Amino acid sequence: MKENSNKKAILVVSFGTTHPETRAKTIDVIEQTLQEAFPEQRLYRAWTSRMVIRKLMDRDGYAVDTVEQAMERMLADGIRQVLVQPTHVMDGIENERMKEAVSVSAGKFEQVRFGAPLLSEDSDFRQAAEGILQEFAGLSSDTALVLVGHGTTHAANTVYERLERQFRNMGESRVFVGTVEDGTETSVWKERKKQFRKVILAPFLIVAGEHAKQDLAGDCPDSWKSRLEAAGMKVECSMKGLGEYAAIRSLFAAHAEKAMEE
Repeated sequence: MKENSNKKAILVVSFGTTHPETRAKTIDVIEQTLQEAFPEQRLYRAWTSRMVIRKLMDRDGYAVDTVEQAMERMLADGIRQVLVQPTHVMDGIENERMKEAVSVSAGKFEQVRFGAPLLSEDSDFRQAAEGILQEFAGLSSDTALVLVGHGTTHAANTVYERLERQFRNMGESRVFVGTVEDGTETSVWKERKKQFRKVILAPFLIVAGEHAKQDLAGDCPDSWKSRLEAAGMKVECSMKGLGEYAAIRSLFAAHAEKAMEE
């Protein structure tokens, strides 16, 4: 945490992860990017998953504040103005819960502002797609890149369809976007085998944690890797969370800057 006399702070809110190796490469680096972008402001962390917070404390003795705890901590530290920047992919259930948690003590501050989640405006989809294509610049014509997000029952689930349309609008027909919740349709990929020799599976998740390791790349019969292999595809798994992509981190910083200017 950066120590200074400023009464302004950035609260970076993430879902959280129990996997320290991906946390160091994703959440930690996103926070570092935001601190470097706004060195005059103190930076605080909060996670929305109480289950993850409890597990980390019980297993590792590693403490992370809930949103409510972080708000109280900032008050105690004399912070008066707060920018809350989520690292959520969409304005879905977790983002709504985060805003509700902030509202509990928001009235005690002079000002509380919210930065937007990753995919909010049309330009976000374009920049995210461009950043992903940069990461997979060597993609061959017979290889499909399949991005897999979590998925949600919230209306915000349409962000995945919008992202795939964005790739099509950019003339990119080799990139597909799916979700863990919706699953992979094996029959579709049996047809795709005629077009693509290989599939690269990549998590469209901020961290490459449990979902990436089990639901995408796991050896169980229902994992994306297993089901695509059963459909006759050669599968390679790219285990990088979105927080490892420079373009994604830049988008979060841009959202924070825009919120500060409003």
